[in-house]
Order: sequence, then C-alpha cells, then structure tokens
Amino acid sequence: MERKVDGELRECLQYYHRVSAVTLVSTPFPVFLGIRFQQAGETEVACSLDLLRQLTTQLGRRFFDVLVADAIYRQTPFVAAIESLGLDWVINLKDNQPALLAEAERLTVAPAVCQWSADNEDFSLWHLPAVDWPVANRLVRVVKTVRVQQIKRVKIKRPGEPRDQQKEQVPLESTNFYASNVELGSIPPKFIHQLGRSRWTIDATAFQTLTTDSHLKQPSVHKDVALVVLTTIRVLAYTLTTVFYHRQIRSHCRKRPPSFCELARLLALALFAAAPDTS
Repeated sequence: MERKVDGELRECLQYYHRVSAVTLVSTPFPVFLGIRFQQAGETEVACSLDLLRQLTTQLGRRFFDVLVADAIYRQTPFVAAIESLGLDWVINLKDNQPALLAEAERLTVAPAVCQWSADNEDFSLWHLPAVDWPVANRLVRVVKTVRVQQIKRVKIKRPGEPRDQQKEQVPLESTNFYASNVELGSIPPKFIHQLGRSRWTIDATAFQTLTTDSHLKQPSVHKDVALVVLTTIRVLAYTLTTVFYHRQIRSHCRKRPPSFCELARLLALALFAAAPDTS
C-alpha cells in the first residue's frame, strides 16, 4: 500500500504493508492459523473477515468457536457476517459505539456483582445479560471489569529531603467493557472477562516476538509475491519453533529451561556451525 508522509524537505510517498492474522488464544501459547495481507483500498476489518471466511472453508470449525477481537471490529456488518459463519463472539466495547457504551456505563453505576483477587490484582465485575445496541437494533450481553493492580513506583522526594530512592506500591486502575452474543447458561460471567483478556497474548507474545526477535518488519524484499512468501515463511518458522519449544523443551527440561529467544540462538548456532574438515 502507499501513503504520503511529511519528509524533511517535501512530502514523500511511503510504501508499507499490513497483515491481518487469526490466532488461537485458548491454548497455552498462541498459534497462528492464518495470515492475509491487507490490499490497497481495503480496510483491516474487511481483510480479517475475508481471512476468517478462507479459514472456515479450509479448516472447518475444528479450531475455533468463539471469536475474540478488538473494538474496531464492533461493526454491524462484521458481526452479522461472523454470525453467518456460525461463530460466537466477544469484542471489546469502546468509543466507536457511543450509544451502547453509554448505556453500559449507565447500567453499571451500582456496586459490582462479583469481586476476586489474583496475582496481586483485584477485580470487580458487572454483568448485563441484555443491553440495547441501537445501531444493530438488537440486544447484546455486556460484561464490565475494573482491575486494580498494585505496582511499584519510585517515590518522589520533596526538596530538602534525603535523596534515597524508595519504591512504594500504588494502585493502577483499568476498566474494560466486553460485548458478546455468547449464551452463558450455567457458565459464570467471569468467562467473558477471561475470553476478552486472552486476546492480549497475541500482542504480548506472538507479535512482539515476531517483530522484535524474528524480523517480521525487516524490509528484505519489495516485490509483492516475494514479500508474501517471505512473511509466510517467517510466521510458519515462528509457529513451528514455538510448538517445539513448549512441547519438547519446556515439557522435558529437568532444570530451568532456556528462554524462547535463547533456544532460537542455540538452533542458529547448531545449524550454521562450520562442518568438520574431512579432507
């Protein structure tokens, strides 16, 4: 794709690419099911929807039942399309649906119906089984969670006080809304919260490692076909190495296992070590 950006002396034409991915997040580690390059003039949502349709055709429904996505995908046509594929969904609720968000905020001013603590974090949860979504002319389930995390920060001393650096614990609060069409039945609403948070493993684990350590954005080639092929090879290599790391290294290592990046370095050394001189 192309876009104009401001250069030092004049406006420049920049070439760039974007990739949509469908990734399993209910597994102990994220596994890529497929990727697709976004085309010129195509939105991210349309690109991801086409990828979902391809995967549904090629793989069937063996690997996914519930789609978890960011708030940009909370659009009436997209929701209708994935429901036609037979998928349930849990999508973040933010400002791009102001009427639904305002109604959810209005209905959650009362005290939380559920509270719990885990890993130095305190959670409060509100559950709304049926909230009006005016744009789509339907009702959806909404779950709101407030997380209070205790983090350590350096205490700032006042002028004249000793300069000893001291750390103190301060609460950091974050609020999330999740909208869904999942019929819970006897399943507690906390399940929606767990599904919504599971998507962060893609950013924190998969894409971060691919970008920083696996050179996903390295401009090695510029031709369209070569770029698609090379990116696919990188994602496939990352996925296979991840499976090998978790299924063979971490599960069989008696001592402290190496990190994923350390394993990659050891594999590279083993593959590119000079062959012994047989002459």
